[in-house]
Amino acid sequence: MDNIIEIIDEIYNELKDLNGGKVADYIPELANVSPNKFGISICFVDGKTHNIGDTTDMFCLQSCSKPLSYCVAHDELGKEELHKRVGFEPSGQAFNAFILNKEGLPHNPMINAGAIMVASQIGKNEEPSYRFNILKTKYSEFAGGNKVGFDNSVFLSEQHHADRNISLAYYMRENGAYLDTMSPNDITQGLDLYFQQCSITINSEAGAQIGGTLANGGINPTTNERVTSLESITDCLTLMYSCGMYDYSGQFAFEIGLPAKSGVSGCILLVVPNQMGICIWSPPLDDVGNSFKGLEVCKRLNNKLKLHIFHNIIANGMKS
Repeated sequence: MDNIIEIIDEIYNELKDLNGGKVADYIPELANVSPNKFGISICFVDGKTHNIGDTTDMFCLQSCSKPLSYCVAHDELGKEELHKRVGFEPSGQAFNAFILNKEGLPHNPMINAGAIMVASQIGKNEEPSYRFNILKTKYSEFAGGNKVGFDNSVFLSEQHHADRNISLAYYMRENGAYLDTMSPNDITQGLDLYFQQCSITINSEAGAQIGGTLANGGINPTTNERVTSLESITDCLTLMYSCGMYDYSGQFAFEIGLPAKSGVSGCILLVVPNQMGICIWSPPLDDVGNSFKGLEVCKRLNNKLKLHIFHNIIANGMKS
């Protein structure tokens, strides 16, 4: 464990002055964040934590919220019922592409159409404020009681620049993906919940706790409370492994070999099952939409620690 902390600090110092990428500006509020911010936090499954850099600065979860909402919906509806409305497969297209699978469903919950579908199912018979509180409370449990906030300016900006996501929601309704009768008001409320989850704020300390909960089978390592079911975690990590890094997901799985989820705020949640969760935050993004510096952290971590899950399976097998 001490060796891992030393390596994290070493990588941070190697990369803190690295330049590259561009801060997201398609949502104007995101463009206001300093490109020089950089933090790395770790939460081990025994509850020990370590932070270096700008780890107390708050930022929006954006797409890093998708795995968490998936677990919430998975526990609420059950796997079979949820996946009648959203698929499992990588789309092979951009995260916001107008494309559904051969059954007329969004390809997976880690792209926009799938995440909009997932959000539409959470507390769907409840009134909007209750639905939002379901998510915010559960996100806080994932984060071990760490501060979880909400950026209303980002939410309003998400709503204002929502043409694509609104179109995706109606495209899914046109193809019968919801299975339920969805009025325009139902569509709007589901979209608002999706925009709200993207606008929930954490810092990298909380992000590491979230990753640690995912790594620890759904039990938060510091509170020792079960946040979500083991089955939902198993399915969530599988989807993160295959679909979590936008159009770089296949290459990330090949090179890094770990479940991960990125967001356009510059956050990467990296999960080392049974070992630790890591949150990396650096706002400038590469051309795909992943944190430029965050990806480099992941590559160097893997090179130094050999974290690829198949490397570890093979290595352990050779010892037996």
